[in-house]
Amino acid sequence: MVGGHRWHMWFYPNGERPESADSISLFLRLVDANVAEALNVQSIFSFVDEHEKQDSAHIRASKPDNFSSCSRSWGYPSFMKRDTLEKSKHLNYNCFTIRCDLSIVTATDLFIKVPASSIKQHISGLLLSKEGTDVTFVVSGEKFAAHRCVLAARSAVLKAELFGSMKESTIASVIDVEDVEPRVFSALLNFIYTDSLPKMEIGMLEDEGEAQEALWLQHLLAAADRYALQRLKALCEEKLCTHTNVSSVTTILTLAEQHSCCGLKEVCFEFIKTPANLKEITAADGLEDIARTCPSLLKELIAKFAS
Repeated sequence: MVGGHRWHMWFYPNGERPESADSISLFLRLVDANVAEALNVQSIFSFVDEHEKQDSAHIRASKPDNFSSCSRSWGYPSFMKRDTLEKSKHLNYNCFTIRCDLSIVTATDLFIKVPASSIKQHISGLLLSKEGTDVTFVVSGEKFAAHRCVLAARSAVLKAELFGSMKESTIASVIDVEDVEPRVFSALLNFIYTDSLPKMEIGMLEDEGEAQEALWLQHLLAAADRYALQRLKALCEEKLCTHTNVSSVTTILTLAEQHSCCGLKEVCFEFIKTPANLKEITAADGLEDIARTCPSLLKELIAKFAS
């Protein structure tokens, strides 16, 4: 129920009409047949992982559509080409989820436009401008300037390091960071100031780029766990699920075990359990690697096969 009315989302996997037979079609339909007054409705269809489209400001910025007893549906005859969907990141294990966000537009909404929140841009601007920075991190010789208050507000670990019992760090304006690559620490800082997973700049062939991104994500997940940034850790988990393949799955599985990533671990188990994948992994001595580095995982995997 939205606005006191019932709504359905209609999905046509082979298109709603002949000219869109190569696409999927999506429509929002008003279930109630008798509506006293026409409704102005703002609606957005999105895949469940398209978080930016699900922001309330983005929805309010969309053009409203008219729904009434005579006009009860609106949507996209060609929402996306099927072959595009099959190649997209939205499809996981032949499944995808689509959501529809909608709101009923009132007279207030029509005449008063509240600006979108800009705090994210303002905070990220502090990192870019370096204005007012009061602490510098040195990572393998590279320097990263930041703001103590922002770091402390975002990470309990950094708060303890900068303002807590670690007295040597509390007064230091320069802090050395070990066991983290500069590009990983840069991404970590970017997340702290933006709350978004930054994109890795890849200047190489596509296959090499994917392998490098997977490795970067593994290091970033470990750093997120180190600094207790749970959202960043979950974003890395989610992204690594799309990088799981025969050559990487054992490494990712071990990483998931080391950093208590239960969801990522289950995805790896399901991948390994597939007979074709298991055959290739066994041929490449992948199970021996698991047995050597983390024997408990192999026992857990065997239990999965037995269940």
